[in-house]
Amino acid sequence: MSLARALVAQWRAAQPITAPVALRAGRLHVLDALGVGLAASTLDQGDAWLRFSQELNKGPALLMSRNAGASAADAALVNGGLIHSLEFDDTHTASIVHGSAVLLPAALAAGQTAGSTGGAMLAAYIKGWEAMIRIGLAAEGGFQRRGFQITSVAGAMIAALIAADLMGATDDEMVASAGIALSQASGVFEFLTNGSSVKSMHPGWAAHAGVLAAQLARAGMGGPETAFEGQRGLFKAFTAEGKGADGFAQQLNDFGTVWHIADAAFKFVPSCHYLHPFVEGAARLMRDGVSADQIVSGQLRIAEGAAPIVCDPWETKLNPRDGHAARWSLPVVVAEQFIHGRVDLTTFTRRADDATLQLAKRMSWQKLEPHRFPHAFEAELAFVLNDGSVRSVRIDDVFGNASRPASDTDVLSKFRNNAGRAITDDAVEGIIAFVLALETHAHLDELSTLVARRQS
Repeated sequence: MSLARALVAQWRAAQPITAPVALRAGRLHVLDALGVGLAASTLDQGDAWLRFSQELNKGPALLMSRNAGASAADAALVNGGLIHSLEFDDTHTASIVHGSAVLLPAALAAGQTAGSTGGAMLAAYIKGWEAMIRIGLAAEGGFQRRGFQITSVAGAMIAALIAADLMGATDDEMVASAGIALSQASGVFEFLTNGSSVKSMHPGWAAHAGVLAAQLARAGMGGPETAFEGQRGLFKAFTAEGKGADGFAQQLNDFGTVWHIADAAFKFVPSCHYLHPFVEGAARLMRDGVSADQIVSGQLRIAEGAAPIVCDPWETKLNPRDGHAARWSLPVVVAEQFIHGRVDLTTFTRRADDATLQLAKRMSWQKLEPHRFPHAFEAELAFVLNDGSVRSVRIDDVFGNASRPASDTDVLSKFRNNAGRAITDDAVEGIIAFVLALETHAHLDELSTLVARRQS
């Protein structure tokens, strides 16, 4: 049996989902992603998606960028792009996947278009998370080492399964949809050369590809049965070592009984996740009395697997071209915390100021050894002060990850702050109530009504 067919069999067997831990996590991640997407629709980083969406034809699927809806595939593209625009969306750290930015747009678009219930949409979304995480765990960073973002290349195939499931596909059509999506899979890390905003397209394109793949499979198009394990399949084409298929087969053994979504991390800083423990470390030192004007030099120790994203090339990271590019700059983000006392959405709406850039230039980085990356995002910071003393701090894992979980209150507060930038207070509370009881709703259209209640 092919891996695609084995996954579909496990997918079917996992219905209905009754595990409280999976349902709780699923609802909270839905809320988190909706809030981030709505916030992006109010900020410059979302402008390209807003302008693009104005050219789209109307359709039944909700758009976070305008009151009128769009076709399922178009809505998945735009909503996925908005959710990922701010680097504020959730991540499962051990597998290094941004789940919701791909899976929620696909589930909402397909579910709303097909007239799915809230419970069916939530179940498909949770199962998509479980499949994505298992791909990442099996690959052990192989996608990233070859320069591909797993969220995009693997996300297209899992978005296809979500969409096909919600559209009422047969098992054969679900298998075909994964194979069709493989031919659309894309998403490379070359954006790091200049911090360009195209990265936001990665999950949006994957969601779009998944919806189209499901529609094509339903129309009779075929796809390769061996889309995961084949000689030109997902693992061998997109991972550096060409391995992972055997591990994925093993990962499927507990699909539907072990719920990894409960370990997916919420992000509380709108930047590359690898930087979050460094922001926290700088904030701790500030609370202990360390100020920017005392710092002579700083050493930032980071795991080797994370360093290429936020440290290389160091000269470029010391002077990012704009606020968005700074989301992947280790020295500038740490300096922002010391100079301005915060790293939040407003931090990245402007280019770093001179004081921040000057402090960043006094920093260097080293490999952190030993480390637990990617299972934990660790950080060590050490600063020489102008009195000759050395002040240091270590963060063992990022807040919001499984080892340091965020509370429901933390997640709801983040949602209110983000969604409240775009929609009215009553709509914010309406979405919370709707999503927390998602599996009781007969259809999803109320979400469109609530998202359309924009701030005046």
